Amino acid sequence: MASRKDYFGLDWIVSLILAIIPFTAWICGIITRFQEGKIVAGIIRIFGGWLIWILDLIFMIMNKSIFRILDI
Repeated sequence: MASRKDYFGLDWIVSLILAIIPFTAWICGIITRFQEGKIVAGIIRIFGGWLIWILDLIFMIMNKSIFRILDI
């Protein structure tokens, strides 16, 4: 079975560990949005990253995938 890739193409468990740490999750979320070419979503993550961090963490645990909120 192929594993899902989340932050920077890393495995789910590594992404979950990064997502648990608030500052690391905030930085990873910003960088991944800019890498995906989603400039507006990256800027929103800069200012509203703490709220989105909670949603990311909940969805990573429940769905084993990063919550793709604000995929503009």
